[in-house]
Formats: sequence, C-alpha cells, structure tokens
Amino acid sequence: MVCQMEGNNKVSGGGENGSSSDGRPPNPLNAAYRNCFSSSRVSSTCRKTLVRHPSLGSATIAVKTPEIPIEPLTMIEGETEFLPVVRSGAWTDIGIRSSMEDVYVCVDDFTTQYGLEHITEVPNAFYGIFDGHGGKHAADFACCHIPQYISEDEDFPREIERVITSAFLQTDNAFAEACSLDAGLASGTTALTALVLGRSLVVANAGDCRAVLCRKGEAIEMSRDHKPHGLREKKRIEACGGYVDDGYLNGQLNVARALGDWHMEGMKGNPDGGPLTAEPELMTMELTEEDEFLIMGCDGLWDVFRSENAVDFARRKLQEHNDPVMCCRDLVEEALKRKSGDNLSVVVVCFQPNPPPNLIAPRGQVHRSISAEGLRELQSFLDGLES
Repeated sequence: MVCQMEGNNKVSGGGENGSSSDGRPPNPLNAAYRNCFSSSRVSSTCRKTLVRHPSLGSATIAVKTPEIPIEPLTMIEGETEFLPVVRSGAWTDIGIRSSMEDVYVCVDDFTTQYGLEHITEVPNAFYGIFDGHGGKHAADFACCHIPQYISEDEDFPREIERVITSAFLQTDNAFAEACSLDAGLASGTTALTALVLGRSLVVANAGDCRAVLCRKGEAIEMSRDHKPHGLREKKRIEACGGYVDDGYLNGQLNVARALGDWHMEGMKGNPDGGPLTAEPELMTMELTEEDEFLIMGCDGLWDVFRSENAVDFARRKLQEHNDPVMCCRDLVEEALKRKSGDNLSVVVVCFQPNPPPNLIAPRGQVHRSISAEGLRELQSFLDGLES
C-alpha cells in the first residue's frame, strides 16, 4: 500500500515515487487532538450514521452505471468466471506550483491491510486521489480516514454504496471537528476513490478529479467533474442560496463539491447545508475480460488530456512495458510537456496480467494507413492548435 503525503516525487513511509510501502496511511492528526478520534469513537460513529446533504433531497442515494452496451459473457465448459488481476502504480509531480497539495493512496489488498479477514472475496483493493486547496491538511485527513471509515462500517461490503457515501460525509464532519480544535488545519480537498471487490468496480467522486476506464481500447468516464458552472451543480448551488460568479462557487472556489473548507463563509454549516457538499457521486461497473485498466487523475492531468487521449496514450505505454508505475510516470511527464499548470497525481490500476492487445479493425470496414488511436491523437493535437 502507498499513501503519498510528501512533496515532489516522495512517498510517505519510505520508497521512491510510485513504489509501495507497508502499513496503513499514516494518521495526519497531531497529538493535540488525536485523542478526539480514538478507535472506539471512530467505530461507533461510522457504523450507522449517514447525514445526507440537504441540497440533495431525501431520496435514496443514486448510484449510476455508465450507459454503455455490455454483451453477456459466453461461458465455455470448464472455463471459470472472469476475475480481474489487480496491479497498480502511482506518480506525482509538484509541477510549476510552489507547494504540493495532492495526496494519493493505493491499497492492492484492502481487507488484509485493514484487518477484514472475514471478507474473502478477491480481488479487494482501494485507491484514492485527493487534490487539496488552501493547504494539504484536508487531503492528508481524507486519505487516512475515508478508507478507515469504510473498513469499520458493519455494513461493508453488503451496502457498499451507502458505506462509501457515509465515509465521505463522516470524514468531512470529523475534519470540521479537527479544525475547531486547530484553526491551522483550515483547508479543503476534492476526493476520488475506487474500490474493487471481485468483479465490481465502484468509483466515488466529490470534486474535479476524474476516473476513466479503458474497455477494449475505448474510454469510459467513471466520474463527472463537479464544476460550479455545470448545469446540475449550478442548479443545486442556487437552490442552497449560493451563486456562481465567473465559474467560481460564491466567487471563491472553482469546485462544486469538496471535503473541508469549513472556514469559508457561506459554504457549509448553514441550516440548509450550504452550497458546498462533500457527498460523492457514485458509479458502478461490472468488470469483464474486456476491461484493461483504470486511470485516476487530478485536474492537472485532465487540463491537458481528454479522456480518450489519456486512454490511448496509457494503452500504448502499457503495450511497451506493461508497468503501471511507469505508465503513471509517462502520463505525468507528458502532462508537463503539455504545460499543465497544476500539481500532478496519477494512479493506474490494471485489471489484466498481460499488456493490452493490439486492436485490429476489420479490413472491409476501414481503409486507411493510420490507426484509430493515431487519428484520435491527431485530432487532439489539432484541437490544441485551435485553442
């Protein structure tokens, strides 16, 4: 498991960028208020509580599934049901910023690392990217506590979507209490997590990080960017008494959902909950043998990559070396070449032991000397020239 909480190209707990380290993410709470969140208190609060953001209504939590055709699997006699083989890597870079506020966590064996030996379903893995703003305290806090709350909820994994949503909200409330004890912690963070349990992939997002699944070379977005100017987010914000000014929530924040930011007036803590929410949107996917890998990246990556472009780029690199760590480094270095102006953090999760296969289009349908992936690369380049 890796929990990156340091600056450029460093991994907390030992090792170089992209390497793995043993143990859980370090607890970012300092001694002054660590006792407020003892294991007994955490266990009791996270098992049953789910406080839904008032702006999202009282309906059941919506769990979305991307609308793509999924062909039924044809089982051959003697063939076993597909199970993904999970391999992961990560890479970060401070970019042109003066400080690093991104944090990531990679746990390829979630149940073992968090003492859930009674859960035998495999694979079981947890990944997250947390893009901090106004400091990295909130990002560190979320990196530590979201997987902790998930693991300690008595309904995990039976009610997996509810448990994940609850973990986000519990973490946000716990950070509010921590900030009340130490005003120096005031900050916020977006949060993007992915949980793999057997064939199920569950992605939860609050903010503008993004997860993209590669299925047989095609890009499937597993999250929606929560920008204040988005139609649905803007409607929700205005229903809570907030406003969007030049793309910024209440003229201050360029994301519509985030954990933390309790110090920002008018964002949270109002009777109606305020326009800023930590409640994530969830998307689920049943993984098949056509699913190759998942890219998780902060907005610094998606500022210079389209989803399809990133999948094509990563796919070619994995065909070359089949190494998720090197693939993350390749994506980060390419984003720097494309002049990304933000911190960069990327996690790649592979679902197959072998590199992605070559995609061959039927001759009767395609008459060209350039591949489909090459055409998308060319289109992306031309679009960049126009902008």
